[in-house]
Order: sequence, then C-alpha cells, then structure tokens
Amino acid sequence: MKSGFLDKLIERLGRIGPEDVQNYLLQLAQEKGLIETVFNAIQEGIIVTDAKGRITYVNDAACELFGLEAETSIGKRLDERVRGLDWKSLSQSEGAVSRDMEIFYPANRFLNFYIVPLKLKEEGGRRKEEKESREPASENSSFIPHPSSLLGHAIILRDITESRRSTEKTIESERFNALTLLAAGVAHEIGNPLNSLHIHLQLMERKVRKLDGKVKEELQEAIAISRAEITRLDSIVTQFLQAIRPSKPQLHPENVNALVEDALRFFAPEIEDRDIVVEAELRPDLPLLELDRDQMKQAFYNVIKNGFEAMKRRGILRIRTDMDATHVNVSFTDTGGGMSAESLSRVFEPYFTTKSSGSGLGLLIVRRIVREHGGEMAIESNEGKGLTLTIRLPYLDKRVRMLEAGDRKEEGGGLKAETE
Repeated sequence: MKSGFLDKLIERLGRIGPEDVQNYLLQLAQEKGLIETVFNAIQEGIIVTDAKGRITYVNDAACELFGLEAETSIGKRLDERVRGLDWKSLSQSEGAVSRDMEIFYPANRFLNFYIVPLKLKEEGGRRKEEKESREPASENSSFIPHPSSLLGHAIILRDITESRRSTEKTIESERFNALTLLAAGVAHEIGNPLNSLHIHLQLMERKVRKLDGKVKEELQEAIAISRAEITRLDSIVTQFLQAIRPSKPQLHPENVNALVEDALRFFAPEIEDRDIVVEAELRPDLPLLELDRDQMKQAFYNVIKNGFEAMKRRGILRIRTDMDATHVNVSFTDTGGGMSAESLSRVFEPYFTTKSSGSGLGLLIVRRIVREHGGEMAIESNEGKGLTLTIRLPYLDKRVRMLEAGDRKEEGGGLKAETE
C-alpha cells in the first residue's frame, strides 16, 4: 500500500462525498488483495493477531504448517487453534521473542516461532501529544491513541526441520565415533577374558565327569550357570560390536516377503507359547530388492522380538508389506503398551530401553542395517495404544534423467540432466 495513503484518507474523511466512497473502497480492496497475494507467495508462515490473541490474518504457509483453514481460523484465538502453544508467556514480552518448537500435526516438524508486538508508530513523539493536548479537538479530527497502545502481534514461522535434523545427525556421528573407539577396548578387555573363562570351564567340566554323587551334580549345575552367563555376556559384546561396526552388506536380489516369513518361522515356538496372533498381509507383486539376506533377517528379527516383548501374552502383531513409487514398505504393528513422546524421542539412543531387561541396542542395530541399505525408518506410537515401526527400502536407483533433444538449451548448446 502506498505510503501515506491511509493518513490522507483519514484526513479527508470529513470531506469525502458518497460518490468517492466506492472508489476508495475499490482501491483499498486492490491494495489488500496485492498484499495477501505477496504474503501467500512467501514460504515462511505469517500470522497476525489482535491484542487478545485472536487471529486476524494467516497466510497459506502457516495454514499448511499448522493444518489450519484460514476461513475458520479468523477471529479465533491462536492458542485454541494450535494446541500446546503457551501464548501467555510468548505475548507478554515487550520486545520480539524467538523460540524453537516441535509440532506433530499435520506432520512432525521443527519450527522457529518469531513473535513481535505490533504497536502504533510514534509520529512526533511527545511533541505531537503536547500539541494535541493544547489544541482543542475539532469535530473532524481523528483520535490518536497513546503511542504504546498494543494492536496485536505478528508471528513469523520458519521451518527448521532440515537444519535441526542435520545437527542431530552431526551429534549422532560424533557419538558413534566415540563409541567406535570404545568398541575396540570392549572387544579386547571383555572378549579375551570371556574366551579364557570358557576354556577353563571346559577343563573343569572334564574333571567333574570323573566325580560321583551329589558333589558332581552341584558342580555341573554351577558350571552350567557360569557357561550361560558367559554366553550372555558374549552376546551383549557381539550385539554392541554389530551396532557400532556393522559389516558392509553383501547385496543380492532378494524377496522381502520371504525374509519376513523366515524371521517369523524362527519365532514359531514363542508365538504358540505366548498365544500371539500374527496377521501378515504381504503384497505378492513386490519387486526383488538388492539386500544382504542375513542382515535384513536380523533387522526383521529384532523388530518382531521387540513387538513380542511389548505385548507379553495374547497380543496381535500385524505385518504388512506394500510399495509406492520408489520404496518397498514393511510395517510392524503391535498391540503393546506403546511409547510416550519422551521415550519415542530417545528410542535410538545407545542403551536406552523401556524394558526391565534388555541391552537397548536392538533398534540401533536395525537402523544401522536399514541405512546401510539406503533405507529409512519411521516409528509411530501412542502410549497405551501400541506401536507401528515402518522400514522403507528403495527399489529404484535413479541418479539422473536425460531430457529429450527438444529440451536442449539453445544458449548453452549442452544437454540438460535433472537429478531425482
């Protein structure tokens, strides 16, 4: 809107005739439409509220970020439309406030929430106020509120999801580098003594065989317990090393459904013993994927095991395979207790577990295997309502797409390639 337009319009209010009103309204509508068009073209979300926190304007980007509808949001309080927003603390500041926030609907994103109070501009400061206090107000003069009057707030929303996740990946990489150094020490300091204990138990077992009576039985029981504990410690060390230093996948064309069925067959006795129902919906026309058979079976095994342990007895595990334009999706849904939002945010931390017993390395191993195959993982859960873990594995490896000759750029004369 042109500078001074509203000021001139206000000054002329007493002299505007009925025939001029329509022209001014049309001009105001055009200016308003232009501003809204510009704001809707901005990628950042923009929300304007009045002094009571009611929405007076919201652009398309903000609607998309918060899952709002502009028509039904105007006039409503912002904290009613965006649940969990602490509007009171954000709006009480005299100056601008910048806060980062995580939203979960309509998509899980991180936003920078920048809010600034809107106040009337001080035109002339005290000198203008003093002048007006000395001069009597004419019938046509407009009322000028106190310069510090709060009109409302302007909010700018910036999607920082990619930068936030990039930072998290950097921290995770540094964490794994530290764990890798620790892994070498663990392999040496624990692995070698375990081998020595195993050998000495074998020697003891040979001597115990020559004994008779109750003493023999007691010693054999003690040796069996010791051997079981050594095996358990060896398994923990092995899992730790697999999580930190996974071997490079040996890729071959594999049927994902067959790998899921192989993993389920391993659990057949446990499924029967716990009275668990497994509902498998495996899409038959899936393409073959370049996978390391043993590693992917290990990933499926860990996910299924976690689901069984979460459900205890008489639960339902639903396994579904499907595909979209670029990935094959394998989802595992259990009817266990689910996870809280806090636990879900820490699920891939080394040694973090919600179980009374467990190494906390299972899902860490799964994610490393999936990433080594160029895939990705997603977990959805509501506490008390089960959990769904989805593994996405790519089946297309498109690097570039060469355009037809008709798309050749005349100026450069070279072929144009588009990445996908």
